Amino acid sequence: MSLSKSSKGFTMIEMLVALVILSVSLLALASLMAMTTKNTSFGGHMTEAATFGQDLLEQLRVSSWASVANGNDVRGGSTGVNYTRTWTVATNATGTLRTVTVTIGWNDRINHSIRLFSVIAQ
Repeated sequence: MSLSKSSKGFTMIEMLVALVILSVSLLALASLMAMTTKNTSFGGHMTEAATFGQDLLEQLRVSSWASVANGNDVRGGSTGVNYTRTWTVATNATGTLRTVTVTIGWNDRINHSIRLFSVIAQ
């Protein structure tokens, strides 16, 4: 058998090189997809935690002055994650302002927390 210089098609080596390049690029895309999914999940948890914190601050703002005090509770999120809310209240020297610090913590394989600050006037 003689090979002609005008033969068309790919050699086996060219096909193997193309498959290696394709495999490497698909592996890179797979790891990127996993990272994107993880970051999207974290963003959802962060948004939910901030919403729970803002809800608590709004509740404290409309509460009577005497009932604004330290406390904590646990809220269940829509994704099954439990959020622990802890708030501390400090009154200023004149007694006319209260500084509220709300800390929201959750665990999605790693412990996370955010902190919100607000001031309530008498």
